[in-house]
Amino acid sequence: MSGPHAPPLRGSQPPEGADPAWGGPAPDLRGTPRPFKVLGVQQIAIGGPDKLRLQTLWVDMLGLEKTGTFQSERENVDEDICAIGSGPFKVEVDLMQPMDPEKKPAVHATPLNHIGLWIDDLPKAVEWLRANGVRFAPGGIRKGAAGFDITFLHPKANEEFPIAGEGVLIELVQAPPEVVSAFAKLSASST
Repeated sequence: MSGPHAPPLRGSQPPEGADPAWGGPAPDLRGTPRPFKVLGVQQIAIGGPDKLRLQTLWVDMLGLEKTGTFQSERENVDEDICAIGSGPFKVEVDLMQPMDPEKKPAVHATPLNHIGLWIDDLPKAVEWLRANGVRFAPGGIRKGAAGFDITFLHPKANEEFPIAGEGVLIELVQAPPEVVSAFAKLSASST
């Protein structure tokens, strides 16, 4: 139902404390076709109290390549960035430990910390998902550790936003053009 007598759209106003760049009321996108695609898995983030122990399994035993590191006091994380595969189908595996185990976020408290998904059009995805009642974690769209634009779906729903990750933190990652193109070619060749 739309028009002046329609019930208010869930999530049509930014949550308290939201990024002011969010832009105010969302258009009513309920019932419209999904304007984005989830292309594939971009990353898997694994947390533990000691990333050296994680490296023993993932790098030394399973042979993942360590491609970088990332530290952020704000995000309370010291991580090694590793990779499985290559090219546009490479999947990042982040081995994370907290900088301070007593502070939040507690990146080690959930061993499978989060999963990242490649998205072909992140701004459209955020707009459509929010308009359809999906809860996002604070922070808005921003640059992630690997340099891509990211945002997170909240692991827990609330009354205002009744759809969430059901206990799983989900990162949405803007796919670069070469990844979008590679997945489009793969999709076209399988039809």
